[in-house]
Amino acid sequence: MVGTVVQLSVLLGLLGFGNCQVFRSGPCPKPPVEQNFNITRYLGTWYEIEKLPASFERGKCIQATYSVKGNGKYRVVNKELLANGRVNQIEGEITYTNASEPAKLSVRFSWLMPAAPYWVLDTDYENYSLVYSCTSVLGLFHVEYAWILSRSRQLDSGTVEELKNVLESNGIDTAKMTVTDQSNCPANM
Repeated sequence: MVGTVVQLSVLLGLLGFGNCQVFRSGPCPKPPVEQNFNITRYLGTWYEIEKLPASFERGKCIQATYSVKGNGKYRVVNKELLANGRVNQIEGEITYTNASEPAKLSVRFSWLMPAAPYWVLDTDYENYSLVYSCTSVLGLFHVEYAWILSRSRQLDSGTVEELKNVLESNGIDTAKMTVTDQSNCPANM
């Protein structure tokens, strides 16, 4: 089994995914999520401060805006500013995955793709949010993402470190986290 994990890791690295995603052996960690999560308070715009690498994010000024879609579903519009000056955006749908744990959501950006976990681990709704997503592949390895978000384009370093400590204390390695450039962003994004 270890040989298979190593072979898969090498294969993914050769395909160029290794530098854009975080792959780890074994099943996904199961960190606790925000208690009594209130999605209505969570709606609005959040700016990405730091993240684990994600191949689908290539720009700067990354932000996500959440709103009500109806029928118990919510809309998210993710935007980023590409190097050529163009604003790239994608719209997705967020749904609850477990009514007893409302901070465990799922997000889908295309009906062709399966929904991905979107777990809110910690938020104060007004300043910061810590989001985690993990998908297990045959129980052999998992692909994980984490985002530190803020209601403004900056977040104090003490809060960032506290949120990284939450990840680390739950077995999620933050060594590969990168800072998102939120400078010189267009006001009309």
